[in-house]
Amino acid sequence: MNTYGVIMAGGGGTRFWPLSRKSTPKQLLNLSGEDVMLNEAAARLLGVCDDLFVVTNSVQAERARAVTSGKISPENILVEPCARNTAACIGLAAVHILKKYGDGIMVVTPSDAYIRNAEEFKNTLKLAISAAEQGENLVTVGIAPTFPATGYGYIECGEGDKVKKVKQFVEKPDYDRALSYIYNGNFVWNSGMFVWRAKVILQKFARYLPEIYSRLMTVYAAISTPKEQETIAREYPLMPSVSIDVGVMERAQNILVVPGEFGWSDVGSWDMLGAIHQSDQNGNVSVGDALLLDCTGTTVYSSGRLVAALGLDDMIIVETADAVMVCPRKRAQEVKKIAERLALDGREELL
Repeated sequence: MNTYGVIMAGGGGTRFWPLSRKSTPKQLLNLSGEDVMLNEAAARLLGVCDDLFVVTNSVQAERARAVTSGKISPENILVEPCARNTAACIGLAAVHILKKYGDGIMVVTPSDAYIRNAEEFKNTLKLAISAAEQGENLVTVGIAPTFPATGYGYIECGEGDKVKKVKQFVEKPDYDRALSYIYNGNFVWNSGMFVWRAKVILQKFARYLPEIYSRLMTVYAAISTPKEQETIAREYPLMPSVSIDVGVMERAQNILVVPGEFGWSDVGSWDMLGAIHQSDQNGNVSVGDALLLDCTGTTVYSSGRLVAALGLDDMIIVETADAVMVCPRKRAQEVKKIAERLALDGREELL
C-alpha cells in the first residue's frame, strides 16, 4: 500500500513572536540555518512517502506554495478557511487522499519539529507504517523522554517490543508526576505524529466524530469539481474544533505506539532554540550579531542589529526590524500573551 505524508502547517507560532508572524509563522522560518522548517519536515519524509500533502491556512497558503515550489505539488497544499484543530485538519487531508488515490497509509507530522537524526526517524516511521498496514491499527510515535518535561503530553506504553500497545494518554503533568514517569520507564512523550490508513481514520471519525465526518464527506464529494473551494469554505467552519487526541485517540481501540529516539524537539518556544543551535560553555545560545558578557543560560536572537547583554541569567532577547522582546527564560511559554495583547490593542502591523 502506498504511503502519503501529511504535514500540518497551519499554526500561528505565537510563542515565537516577534520573529513568527501570521503570514510567516515558525514553520515558514529558517531557524536552523539550512532551510525553512516546513521544507525540512518534507525532506525527512522523502524515501518513506510516495506523495506529500501540506495543510495550512488561507493567510499562509501563498507563502507555503512558494517555499515548497518544486518539492510539493501546489494542488497538494490544502487550505483551511479557518482553524478547527487537528481532527478537522487531518480529516481534510484524509478525504483528499481518498479521492485522489482510493486509500493509502497516512503519515501525519507537525511542520515545526526539529529532528537531529533523520535516518533513525525514517526507521521509526517504517515500523509504524508496517503496524498501520495490519488491521485497523492507529499508530502514534512516542519520544523517549530525556527530562521531566511539563509542556508535553505523555503516553503510557503497554506490552510489545518495538511496537507497543497504548495503555493511556496523559495530559501535561506537573513536575513531580513528570519525574515519576521518567523513573517508571514505560512513558514516552506524545510527539503529535500519527500513522494509519486513510479509510480507517475516516471510519473512526464516523464513529467518534460524526458531525465532522458528515461534513468531510460533503467535501469529499466536491473535490475535483468546480464547487470544491466553495464547499470547503461552507462546511469547514461548521466542524467542531477538537484535537485528534481527544476526539479519536483517547477513545478508540487498536492504538499502538512506536517509541523513538532520533533527537526530537518540538522547538515550541524560544527557550528550546538550544535544540537546534549549540550553547556555549555558560549555557548561552546566540543567533546573529550578539555579544554576551558574564551571561549564563541566556538566549539571544538578532535579525540584524547587534544585541549586547551584560550580566544576565536565564533571559531571552529577540530582535527584529520592528520589535524587541525580552523575557525570563522560565516564562518563554507565555510569549504568546504578548501577541494576544497586541491583537486586543489592534496592533495588527506587529502580528
